[in-house]
Amino acid sequence: MSFSNLGLCAELLRAIKEEGYTTPTAIQSKSIPVILSNKDVLAAAQTGTGKTAGFTLPLLQRLKTSYSKDKKSHVRALILTPTRELAAQVAQSVETYGKYLPFKSAVIFGGVGINPQKAVLKKGVDIVIATPGRLLDLISQDCLDLSKIEFFVLDEADRMLDMGFINDIKKVLAILPKERQNLLFSATFSEDIRKLADGLLNSPVLIETAVANSTSHKVEQTVHLVDRERKKELLLHLVNKNNWKQVLVFTRTKHGANKLSEALAKDGISSAAIHGNKSQGARTKALDDFKAGNVRVLVATDIAARGIDIDNLPHVINFELPNIAEDYVHRIGRTGRAGNTGEAISLVCIDEHDYLWGIEKLIKQKIRKIETIGFKVDPNIKAEPIGNRSNRGNSSNQNRTAKPKDANSNSKKTFGRKKDESSSAKPKSNNNNRFASKKSDSTSSVTKNRRTNSGFKNN
Repeated sequence: MSFSNLGLCAELLRAIKEEGYTTPTAIQSKSIPVILSNKDVLAAAQTGTGKTAGFTLPLLQRLKTSYSKDKKSHVRALILTPTRELAAQVAQSVETYGKYLPFKSAVIFGGVGINPQKAVLKKGVDIVIATPGRLLDLISQDCLDLSKIEFFVLDEADRMLDMGFINDIKKVLAILPKERQNLLFSATFSEDIRKLADGLLNSPVLIETAVANSTSHKVEQTVHLVDRERKKELLLHLVNKNNWKQVLVFTRTKHGANKLSEALAKDGISSAAIHGNKSQGARTKALDDFKAGNVRVLVATDIAARGIDIDNLPHVINFELPNIAEDYVHRIGRTGRAGNTGEAISLVCIDEHDYLWGIEKLIKQKIRKIETIGFKVDPNIKAEPIGNRSNRGNSSNQNRTAKPKDANSNSKKTFGRKKDESSSAKPKSNNNNRFASKKSDSTSSVTKNRRTNSGFKNN
């Protein structure tokens, strides 16, 4: 199947072709025809499978179908995302594929001045991509009218709920007109997601391209067993021995991300940290430098990394396992995207064995265990509750006990305070809108190199 068979207009097909794509991914081939038929959609797919283009392309097509030059411009489509990075990526997708169409869009998030956003909205836009907090701020100031919304998209709905945005979502829904098309996209289908869908969607078409909470077979997963005090040493060993040039490393806490990034820099490994306490400028620069190859290691927390999207990212390292098993799936989903292969390595000490057990139970597979030569685990070291160690972070809420059940029970409270992380800089280039097949090997390599080396695009 090609995009020309999906009912998309010539303008969209031209933009898609210029990006070097010919064949839609599974989620795109399933969702686009359904959305074009004006049905509500509840869709789930693994990260990196093209969910963003799966709704931006048909949304643009439907807007074109009902477009009239004589009509006064008003907001017709609202796309709600949990994080700044993701909002920026969706906005870039809309811009990239809608460049031959007459529609204006605006991306709205916190962490930046509100007045420029007001100015853009005042000029009139057709599509708004927003995070919940800033959207509600603008609505409360009578700067945004959502009374004529025809299309509502809730992207990364699972993360929305994890971050405590359910009340904000309900406030937005109460403002929207009842007659509209609703699209809910999520990486996973949890019971909470299904409950949300029941209240939002009208007789939705269920689209699922992968088993919930499954990991991509394109990602090689390994666990490197190591003593807790030798994790940094092992990370340095792996980066230097294998001469890795681009590595995304995850920590559990913002403090831990800063500490590890600084330690790597002292050992001669160019590194940067990205998390919710970083300023917009710092986060933008860190991502720019990482994409451009100026920084070898990007150290990130879970929420800050949501939406980081880099073509051919080869390595993801879990310096610390997440205390929420589902976050492991999202972390390693940063690599092995769009049909490419990737490697996910977890550095696991004795304190994290319960976390590892919870992850393996979730993904329904055992992860291969490795002991690196020179890093043999000391059998005399006893497990310590992670929450009892002061060097794990600067917030008691970030430090959980070692039991997955306890971690999960407290996670909602932690994420509920993370709304400041729902805003960030807009990437210059993103590729959440990706496709499975490209025109040729030469086209593919050029496109990939261009995207990998691109930074953020400021509007």
